[in-house]
Amino acid sequence: MISARSAYATLVTNADYAMGAVALVRSLKLTGTRADIVVMHTRGVERSALEPLSALGAHLMEAELLPTSAAFNERHQRARLHANAPFTKGNKPTFHTPLDNFVKLRLWQLTGYDRIVFIDADAIVIRNIDRLFEYPEFSAAPNVYESLADFRRLNSGVFVARPSQRTFEAMLERLDREDAFWPRTDQTFLQTFFPDWHGLPVFFNMLQYVWFNLPKLWDWSSIAVIHYQYEKPWEKDHSKAQQLKPLIDLWQTYYEGRDIPDAVGLDNPLNSG
Repeated sequence: MISARSAYATLVTNADYAMGAVALVRSLKLTGTRADIVVMHTRGVERSALEPLSALGAHLMEAELLPTSAAFNERHQRARLHANAPFTKGNKPTFHTPLDNFVKLRLWQLTGYDRIVFIDADAIVIRNIDRLFEYPEFSAAPNVYESLADFRRLNSGVFVARPSQRTFEAMLERLDREDAFWPRTDQTFLQTFFPDWHGLPVFFNMLQYVWFNLPKLWDWSSIAVIHYQYEKPWEKDHSKAQQLKPLIDLWQTYYEGRDIPDAVGLDNPLNSG
């Protein structure tokens, strides 16, 4: 049962991710959830990009970059991080700024809520997932998109958190220790900070590469969240656009507020956009 102190949250760090958040917020609304929807955003995001989110009923909250050291920032700036820990399975778009990812940790400061389900802005929710509010901290789905061997690693695109200033302060202390390097930024850090993380079924964070790498795992009747990791659905003519066309078309449907196709198997009555 959802309490008044439950919320979904996402993070917007530029106009592109604001587009993603529009599709995400619309998709959440269509599930019939009564939980608040919070959009954290960094200072540089233009107001015009945020206004559609406010119009959809999302609560906008400005979130500053974390107070990390100059040495930490240097180790995690885009060129150096990607040189030391290159992406080999897919391509991150040029707007991807690794340091921004750590702002996600500020959701633990949202102590006006006692339960938060975080969802990356490059995802859509295709059926109600309110039951996640009953899961423990820290719950996340495995980072499965190529082989079952990936079950040992979490993906931070969807997770369950319990806001706490004390937890946030402990995170800051752990995050920026001398020579600390987090190759997949918040994802690597969260798996280290919560080593006994609770595994969610992959259907709560279905990574888009499963579509062509593990097609037998793709079951429309079970999937709740589709996460567009690596290439984004709003990018024009990226290298995997043809392979992922059905999923890109679905994202566009949510973004534009059109009718959701029956093939998705949605079980809510609010699929009129």
